[in-house]
Amino acid sequence: MEKFEYIPKGVCSKKMIFEIEYNCIKSVKIIGGCPGNTLGVSILVKDKDIDEVIDKLKDIKCGLKPTSCPAELAKALIKYKEETNCNL
Repeated sequence: MEKFEYIPKGVCSKKMIFEIEYNCIKSVKIIGGCPGNTLGVSILVKDKDIDEVIDKLKDIKCGLKPTSCPAELAKALIKYKEETNCNL
């Protein structure tokens, strides 16, 4: 299982920590942000395929912001794939 950390930009959350195993998200911890929303996102993406999560979350906006915590999680997963050459 691989652990990865990401610092989101343009949102209230300060850090995202997740674990991946065989292109599957095993856990996500989002530090900062709206506690209920970030916990909800963390639970909903558990045991999901990385590409499925990226596709569903990448275009979500938070109010007038150009991004959101879910969209930043998608960016974090994209970065993880790029850095690990994970193209499963």
